[in-house]
Amino acid sequence: MRLLHKEVDISQNLIEKIAQKYAVDLEQGHRVGSGDFISVSPVHVMTHDNTSAVMEKFRSIGATQMANPRQPVIALDHNIQDTSEANLRQYAGIEKFAKEMGVDFYPAGRGIGHQIMCEEGYAWPGSMMVASDSHSNMYGGLGVLGTPIVRTDAAAIWATGRTWWQVPPVASVELKGQLRPGVTGKDVIITLAGLFNHDEVLNHAIEFIGEGLASLSIDQRMTIANMTTEWGALAGVFPIDLVTYDWLESRALQVEKRGLSGVVSDGDSQDGISPRMNYPRISQLKQDAPYADPDAFYARELVLDLATVEPNVSGPDNVKTMTAAKSMEQEKLTIQKAYLVSCVNSRVEDLAEAAITIKGQKVADHVEFYVAAASSEVQAESERRGDWKALIDAGVKTLPPGCGPCIGLGVGLLEENEVGISATNRNFKGRMGDKSAKAYLASPAVVAASAVAGHVVSPYEYDGGKPQGDIKINEKADDKAVAVTILDGFPGELTGNILYCHQDNLNTDGIFPGKYTYLDDFGPEQQAGVVMENYDAAFVDLVEKGDFLVGGFNFGTGSSREQAATALKYGGISLVIAGSFSETYKRNAINNGIMVLEAPELVKDLLDTYGRDQLTVATGIKASIDFESASLSYNGKQYSLNPLGAAAQELVLTGGLENWVKERL
Repeated sequence: MRLLHKEVDISQNLIEKIAQKYAVDLEQGHRVGSGDFISVSPVHVMTHDNTSAVMEKFRSIGATQMANPRQPVIALDHNIQDTSEANLRQYAGIEKFAKEMGVDFYPAGRGIGHQIMCEEGYAWPGSMMVASDSHSNMYGGLGVLGTPIVRTDAAAIWATGRTWWQVPPVASVELKGQLRPGVTGKDVIITLAGLFNHDEVLNHAIEFIGEGLASLSIDQRMTIANMTTEWGALAGVFPIDLVTYDWLESRALQVEKRGLSGVVSDGDSQDGISPRMNYPRISQLKQDAPYADPDAFYARELVLDLATVEPNVSGPDNVKTMTAAKSMEQEKLTIQKAYLVSCVNSRVEDLAEAAITIKGQKVADHVEFYVAAASSEVQAESERRGDWKALIDAGVKTLPPGCGPCIGLGVGLLEENEVGISATNRNFKGRMGDKSAKAYLASPAVVAASAVAGHVVSPYEYDGGKPQGDIKINEKADDKAVAVTILDGFPGELTGNILYCHQDNLNTDGIFPGKYTYLDDFGPEQQAGVVMENYDAAFVDLVEKGDFLVGGFNFGTGSSREQAATALKYGGISLVIAGSFSETYKRNAINNGIMVLEAPELVKDLLDTYGRDQLTVATGIKASIDFESASLSYNGKQYSLNPLGAAAQELVLTGGLENWVKERL
C-alpha cells in the first residue's frame, strides 16, 4: 500500500536511506523523506530495568511470544546497586522472562545497555535500532540510526516486530579542522549545545560530516552522538568510514579471543563465534554501507571549527549554558563530588584520560570522586592498561559497571547545597540528588583535575576564546502535488472550531498535573476534568466536543506521561495542532489514536491575531482539514500540514497502538 504519493527528489540523506531500508509496507517505488509517517521494523530493540513495565504492556495486549526472538535485547543496568529483595526479585523475573522468550539477556554487572549493544555488534553500522531509553542516540557513533521509543512501542515490537516512526527533518553538522591537544568529543558536544542553544536542532536527526571526522575516535563519536539527545535531537549519526571499519575489526578480534560471554541466550551463535561481530559481516558492510547522496537536502546546515573548541563546562541545571573551563578557575568554585560514570563518558579512552590527568596525585580531602566503567569489558581493559589502578591510587571510589548517580540511584548522590562536576550527560536540577545541589558537566580530564584541586579547573592552558560556528537554514520547495492515500474508514475531511492556547513549550505538567499521574483509578472522566489545570483553569469550561486545539511550538515537552495526551482526548478535543511537538508527546498521542498535526504558519497567524493576553481563546471560527491534500482552511486562508500517512491513519482507526497490535495477534 502506498503511504504517500508525491513528486519528490530522488536524492536522499543518510537518515532517509536507512529509514527506507527498515520501512515496511511501502509501495514499490516510494522514496522515504522527512515528514513521512512510516511503519518500521528495526533490527533490534533494547530495554533495561524498564523491561518489567514493557512486560506488563506486552501481556495486557494479549501477546504470548516474541514475533522475532532475535530482535529484542534485554540488559539490566539502571538500579544495579540496589540489592533489596524487591529489586532482586524484579531482576529475576526479567531474566526468567527473557529465557522463556528466547531473547538475548545481559545481567546486572555486564554493563550499560547502550555500551553492550555496541560492544556485542547489535548496533551495526547502516542499520536502524531503537531502545526504550533516550540515549539510544549513542548508536549513531557507529553509523546507526538509533532513536528512542516509549514502552508501548517496545511491547508492540516484541509482539509484531514493528512500530511506527515519523521521519524527522534532518540537519547536517560539519566538523572542520582538528581538535587541539586535550580537547575531546565531550568538549565538542558541550560546545555545540552551548553555541547553538536556541533549539536549532530540536526534533531533528543530525548527520555529522566534514574532514574533522577523521580525527575523532569511535569513543569520541559515541560521546557526541549520545549527547545529541540533550541538544534536542532525535538521532545523531556519523558516517561509516575507515575509523568505523578499524574499530569493528579491532572489536571482532577482541570478541574472537574472548569467546561469547555474559549473554544468557544468543540463538544464532555457532561454535562460539559471535553471529554479529565477525569478519565476513564487516567485509559485507564495506560493500553495501549506505551513504548520503551528494545533493541530499538538509533542513539546517551547521558548521563548527574544531580548532576553536576548548575544554568547556556546562551548567548548572542545564546543558546549554557553556563556560570555558579555564575561565571558571578564577571563580574557585568549590566542589564536593566528582563523577566519571554513565553511558556518555565511561569508556576506555575516558578512563585513560582521567588516569593520565590524576596519576601520582590525590583526590582533595573534601571531595568524593566516583568512577564506574561503562561495561565489565571496559573495566577489564582499563585494569590491563593500569588506568584503573591509577584512579584507585588517587583515591577514587569505584562503582560497578552500570548506571547510578547519573540518574539519582545508588550511592554518591549530591546532597543539600553540594556542588558536583560530572562527565555525565544531564545536569538537570534534582536529577543527581538534592534539588538544592548544583551539577556541572565536563570532560573526564576536567572532572579529574577538579577532583584533585577541590574546585573547578582545567588541566590545559587555553585562552577562553569563543568557538567559531555558523548555521544556514534551508527551505525546501513545496512538492508539486500531494495526494495522501486515505484508508477505508478514515475521514477524508474533518471540521472543528479552533481553540487556541498560545504557550510555547507547554509542558506535560501543564496539560495533565503530575499529582494525578500515579492514581490508578483516575479514569477518563476525571482526566477530562483536570485537563490543562496547571496551564489555564478556565480551559475545561471553554472546550467543546470536536474542537481543534492549536498550541504553540514544542508542545508537550517534559515528562513522558501518556495522560497528557489522553486527557485532551477525553476532554473533547478531536485533534491537536501545533507549530511543533515534543517527539515523546507525539509518540504518546499517536500511540493512543490521537491525531497531532504541525502547522507553524497557522500558529504564527493566530499569535498575530490574538496575542498572549488570554491563555485560552475560543475563536468560534471553524477550520476544515483535507487529509488527502494535507491542508487546512481557516478564516479564508490555506495552510500546509504534515501528511498523515497510512501508518498513522491505522493507529487512529484502531484507537491506538495497543489495539493495533491486538488486531494482528
